[in-house]
Amino acid sequence: MSTNGINKALKLQFGLINYENRYLTAEAFGFKVNASATSMKKKQIWTLEQDEQDGQVVFLRSHLGRYLASDKDGKIICGAEKRDPECRFLIVPQADGRWALQSEPFQRYFGGSADYLSCFAQIIGEQELWAVHLALHPQASLLSVARKRYAHLSASDGEISVDSNIPWGVDSLVTLVYLDGKYSLKTCDSRFLSNDGKLVKENTNATSFTLELKSGKLAFKDCDGKYLAPVGPTGTLRSGRCSKPGKDELFDLEESHPQVVFQAANKRFVSVNISANQDVETDMETFQMEIDKESKKSMFRTNGGNYWTLVTHGEIQSTATEVEVNTMFDIEWRGQRVALKASNGKYVCTKKNGQLSAVSDTVADDELFLMKLINRPMLILRGENGFVCHHKNSNTLDANRSVYDIFTLIFNDGAYNIKSVNGKFWYVSSSGLVCSDGEKSENFFLEFLEHGRVAIKGSNDKYLRGDQGGTLMCDGKSVDASSLWEY
Repeated sequence: MSTNGINKALKLQFGLINYENRYLTAEAFGFKVNASATSMKKKQIWTLEQDEQDGQVVFLRSHLGRYLASDKDGKIICGAEKRDPECRFLIVPQADGRWALQSEPFQRYFGGSADYLSCFAQIIGEQELWAVHLALHPQASLLSVARKRYAHLSASDGEISVDSNIPWGVDSLVTLVYLDGKYSLKTCDSRFLSNDGKLVKENTNATSFTLELKSGKLAFKDCDGKYLAPVGPTGTLRSGRCSKPGKDELFDLEESHPQVVFQAANKRFVSVNISANQDVETDMETFQMEIDKESKKSMFRTNGGNYWTLVTHGEIQSTATEVEVNTMFDIEWRGQRVALKASNGKYVCTKKNGQLSAVSDTVADDELFLMKLINRPMLILRGENGFVCHHKNSNTLDANRSVYDIFTLIFNDGAYNIKSVNGKFWYVSSSGLVCSDGEKSENFFLEFLEHGRVAIKGSNDKYLRGDQGGTLMCDGKSVDASSLWEY
């Protein structure tokens, strides 16, 4: 858990781009590094780790789990299994948002091109500058370090306010849009944050920020060299007066868990008292689904912070403050409906009075629920080889790109329709290709099987996966690494 927030702070993973627009790459053979790649895939992703004693010192860990190191002659290798003294670097941020990386023991700067990388420069030149391209999934919750409050869209005020105790509902979803080395913050209604705090439709110079890192936290610097900070009683997010980031200007990105509503067979929504008795969806009928990494079972959290739990006589209540065996549920995916099995091995059913109880041995209408994802109106998918993006010259989709397209997710009675950037719909061709130019919508089914990952099933009962050539197919017979997507 991050120290401040209710969810885990995301590990900072990124690509480093040199002055020739090539990515720093860690090769498995001989643990060599080069800067030859034109896009960011697995080999180009680096994880930043900080020294516990000295917050200024960082370590760069490759996808192979090895650390970047420089010897006294400036020779670079990435084979260290532990954080040796030669692996210690300092980040020297530049005015344009790029970084210089300085070897801490030898005080020399790291740079170069292609296979000719070294850490021997005594001063910072163009060859020693690296642009930072975040590799994490671009949808997250934004937590102010100083206020310990979350950012959310305040549509009535036309601003992003930093005054939520918990990141609840679709308004708390922030999408980071990367373009030419800069980042924009996009709200759930597809507007961009401008440095004056206003929300605008177009991405311009005023909506573009460079990212800076300070003690593992993020700061956003605008085109005038000032930093985003929460201002005033509601914490209006805008550029302040500071040209150096202090605590007020620092943020954590936290993973955004799926949040769902349940509708029972009686057509009413399950509320915070774990009874299906409401006709409208509010925050009280919204539950955060947290999937246990080991058991893959699901926990459901209320907006008050408590978990659903099994109590005596099979009743389900929202009284648990800690995760334990009785707060874990198995989800069975049954097309447009789900069934929930509690820790007593019984299915959850809706009683006549609307109360939920785990007392059934089999699944009939009363054990089926409609489950609707509410906090991903914009869908960005990342698989094991990269993001899903329109193919340049055809109606197919690529599943191996370092850039992403933003698709629209439309709920349809327990299924989902996916709309492309061009306003047309996804569909599956007879050969299993996923196409993006459909005139009418086709149903897809989301199955939340692992922490942070979803499997997507087509109407043909097969799963979406990226094939060897990087094309998005819907022909997976079962779920494996190629058919699980960060979303």
